[in-house]
Amino acid sequence: MDVTVCRPGELTAAERAVWTSLQAKAHLNGAPQLGNPFLAPEFALAVGRCRGDVRIAVARGADGEPAAFFPYQRTAFGVGRAIGLGLSDCQGVVHRPGFAFEAGELLRACGLSVWEFDHLAADQPGFGGSATASFASPVIDLEGGFEEYASRLRARSASFYRTTRYKDRKLGRRVGEVRYVHDERDPAMLRVLMAWKSAQYRRTGRSDRFAKRWIVHLLHQLFHTRSDSFAGRLSVLYAGSAPVAAHFGLRSERVHTCWFPAYDPQFAQYSPGLVMHLRMAEAAAAEGVHQLDLGRGEKAYKESLKTGDLTVHEGWASRAHPVALGHRARRAPLRALRNTVQTTPALYRPADRLLRGVGALRAGRAGEREERRRGHTDHTDDSGAGPARAPEAERPDTSRGDRG
Repeated sequence: MDVTVCRPGELTAAERAVWTSLQAKAHLNGAPQLGNPFLAPEFALAVGRCRGDVRIAVARGADGEPAAFFPYQRTAFGVGRAIGLGLSDCQGVVHRPGFAFEAGELLRACGLSVWEFDHLAADQPGFGGSATASFASPVIDLEGGFEEYASRLRARSASFYRTTRYKDRKLGRRVGEVRYVHDERDPAMLRVLMAWKSAQYRRTGRSDRFAKRWIVHLLHQLFHTRSDSFAGRLSVLYAGSAPVAAHFGLRSERVHTCWFPAYDPQFAQYSPGLVMHLRMAEAAAAEGVHQLDLGRGEKAYKESLKTGDLTVHEGWASRAHPVALGHRARRAPLRALRNTVQTTPALYRPADRLLRGVGALRAGRAGEREERRRGHTDHTDDSGAGPARAPEAERPDTSRGDRG
């Protein structure tokens, strides 16, 4: 196998065109998951602009033409990770029909002892035997259009569909006319979404992904990335002039990924996230998208919205190497424990309550620190001589809160 390795920016225009063409034809070649936008060259380029460890292996066939593309991240010690591991919802090698590769040979060509993945696409015969676990990844099928999807949804759960549509109308009556923007181009709304999501992470005791600067930079990179075959897509649900829910995901020719959804908690009674997802499905179907990929994870809203499931895999491809053995020995117990908790309701529910309790405690402490900071700022000047009052022009407007 003839393999060359390069940085994302070193790909030629011809190579990128071949990569895009392979994705566009993937559904015709019996490997539809390869059309996912997380496997697109644009995603690899965006991650590469935010991180210095991204590489792309280009494998050529007997005719000398590019036959497969393998994006990954690599440490100095030869430990490989799927590109965007922990963020990306589809990983693997994008290849032309009939292209066969052996995992060990590919890793050797890339200088890797091990390659870790958590959302490996099903269309990856070269990594057979590398998976340690498989998971359902719910999707919404829009190939027949939105009305066909809505009919299937009503047939399965008429009360869910009816209630969500009722809350859509109720939001309009109580707050303001509901307006959905499928492709919002205001970058300020991207910042609002990230602020909502960060607050959600903290509130539920999860790690805040947007505390990492490279991830914030990545979303801004993707927000400004647009072509006929790929786009970062920000969608926003408004009630009157107020944004109440938003989502940022990626779109390829046939697939729209549901990646970062969030909403303003003060509108929670209207289920704005569900309202937004139904409107997003309708708009995506209208522009020719065939599938909304909701991503791996057992969430009630995904179960309510989905029409089926894909399969994604987690595990390691490795060579006989001490670094590979050490990496797996360190990572395997943590992954096994996490998966056991997440897939066992009797364990997940108390763990989730514990995390939420930690989040509430963290939020309370943050609030106390903010109150102390404000008290010091508002009641004493720098000399400690007494109350300090901001000039009228500099005093903050407290008549309305900033929902971001």
